[in-house]
Amino acid sequence: MRTTKLTLSADKTLIEEAKKLAQREGTSLSSMFSRFLRSALKDRRKEQLPGPLTRKATGLAKLPSGKSDRRLLEESLSHKHGW
Repeated sequence: MRTTKLTLSADKTLIEEAKKLAQREGTSLSSMFSRFLRSALKDRRKEQLPGPLTRKATGLAKLPSGKSDRRLLEESLSHKHGW
């Protein structure tokens, strides 16, 4: 994979600690940063995708006109818990 140089700014103490961590792990700051970003982006993509059950159920229910799914949930929880 082709890489591009990136310049970042951070607190001096944080940079020193990160360098020590990279050295203990036998890697570079660039590699650590790349792994961090890949992991963060992977987690974010997982959060955005609905699960298979949700995808199958999409479109099965019709909301009453003028009510959002959030409002229906609020009403249901209110009824369940007697609020």
